[in-house]
Amino acid sequence: MPVDEAFSKAAHDLGTQLGQNNIQLVYGGGHVGLMGITADATLAAGGQVIGIIPSHLHDIEVSHENLTELHVVDSMHTRKQMMFERSDAFVVLPGGLGTLDETFEMVTWRQLGLHDKPILLVNYKNYWKPFLELIDHMIEAGFVEPSAKELFLVVESLDDILPALKHSPDAEIRPDISKM
Repeated sequence: MPVDEAFSKAAHDLGTQLGQNNIQLVYGGGHVGLMGITADATLAAGGQVIGIIPSHLHDIEVSHENLTELHVVDSMHTRKQMMFERSDAFVVLPGGLGTLDETFEMVTWRQLGLHDKPILLVNYKNYWKPFLELIDHMIEAGFVEPSAKELFLVVESLDDILPALKHSPDAEIRPDISKM
């Protein structure tokens, strides 16, 4: 089933904003899907794009070959670790299971005090409503403290991303990678 064209346009617009504002994109290194669109738009707008892809995906020719840098790594874990290390903030567009995996990991690491980098959920077309309801449900059930909602910021539109990043405090925690 194809993704709603509005999500593809949002990915393109985000990439254009990143490139035009000299914000480097660090992502999973693929050429397909919304992140491939974001990478292409960032590059087309004069930006730099760092891709990090595990060898098993690179070997089936899913990787984006026209990036500023492409790192082929040994595993998904190494990929996420390197993406984390190379990033100053995390902007989460609508996505699938991989997006959820990466989002939960970054939020969990922040909850554990392993980092304090900004995490922005882009609730474009109300996509993240079920996720936000799940967080509320976990709070109501007593599994999560209400402060969990402070671990990330929800923005409703692409126009809110750059202002939110500019107003986010700089990270102060220097991550100890051996604990991740």
